[in-house]
Amino acid sequence: MRWLKRIGIAVLVVVVVGVRFIYIASHRMLSRKVTGHPETLAASNLPLAEAARRARTFGCLDCHGEGLRGKKFVEIPQVVTMYAPNITRVAARATDEQLARAIRQGIGVDGRSLFIMPSISYRNLTDQETGDLVRYIRSLPVSGADHPLPSVGPLGRIGVIQGKFEAQPDVIAASADRRIPDLGPATAAGRHLVETHCSDCHGVTLEGGEAEPGLMAPDLSIAGAYNDPAFLRLLRAGVPADGRQMKLMDKVSKSAFSHLTNAEIAAIHAYLKARANVVAD
Repeated sequence: MRWLKRIGIAVLVVVVVGVRFIYIASHRMLSRKVTGHPETLAASNLPLAEAARRARTFGCLDCHGEGLRGKKFVEIPQVVTMYAPNITRVAARATDEQLARAIRQGIGVDGRSLFIMPSISYRNLTDQETGDLVRYIRSLPVSGADHPLPSVGPLGRIGVIQGKFEAQPDVIAASADRRIPDLGPATAAGRHLVETHCSDCHGVTLEGGEAEPGLMAPDLSIAGAYNDPAFLRLLRAGVPADGRQMKLMDKVSKSAFSHLTNAEIAAIHAYLKARANVVAD
């Protein structure tokens, strides 16, 4: 019986050491500070109503809620409970450059790497667009409460160590040289809109990928098969050509893309159709 006891103690020691390793390693990854590079913002004179519309199209209010006061963003038992922060309170203690760094580089005001912020798309925002967003944020009254930092459970910590959940600065660094093709001046506006609105879910090269756990986003060459009215319906109502209901696109189109202008949607479609022709060739 003594050997059974020794085996039991050995197993317990291995478990304790393993749990401690997972916690320490994941804590270091989650709390890692990043310096980033200096940000340059252009002065903004964009009407605030237009800045607010653009913030909606970028999906800012999807995560941070009305008035950007933050809300519970996701709760998965044993994985993570995460609140989108109250941006009005964050902005009250941040510089414009810190806000721009959070938007375009995925670096929090305190220097932590951000994991959910879609900076892989927002890195493509111009200095002017970033300045417009920061001015819009500053126009909002400070209200509501601060929200807790993310609480990561054991399965979430294992996922962090395994690389299933990547920090945005790392994602950006790994994709530094990957861009969608420049197809000429006629589709330049659409290319920019696609890079700033679509690449977070559909991948930096629009070849598709896992938009969220268990949900795959398609290669956007599929958009080449849409006629103009069908594509307009897709972005305004989230209804694809075959009429089925799509989980993520249904939500994103109604909350964000429905605020795009007809001209912006037409520009997006023009670029995606041109890209589809290149892919087909």
